[in-house]
Amino acid sequence: MEETQDRPKADSRKNLRSPLIIQKVHINSDRPAFFGYTKNISKSGMFIATTNPIQAGEQIDLEFPLPAPLKGTARCRCEVVWKRPHGTHLPFEPGMGVKFLDMPSDITERLDEWIKKQS
Repeated sequence: MEETQDRPKADSRKNLRSPLIIQKVHINSDRPAFFGYTKNISKSGMFIATTNPIQAGEQIDLEFPLPAPLKGTARCRCEVVWKRPHGTHLPFEPGMGVKFLDMPSDITERLDEWIKKQS
């Protein structure tokens, strides 16, 4: 089964997204911790670029610095909703889309306001 087909099309997403480069996205799961980076974010989730994406359906603990000028670090439980494998023949960057499950509401609101200002 090709999991990229399950990913929503960009125009059917319900939340605005903004490009964002965060170099240190720290993920804790049952596997050893690893670092990745995010390419875009919404108030409900983000895309994490990685050559070794986690399987869709798995839950992970995520930690990342909030974008400037926001201060602080976001920590929450996430679910991997889709993954894109690594392959030199594939046209898109490998990684995974994660949905925030328990992001604190004050951080969600601050992210949403930041995203609106970016567009």
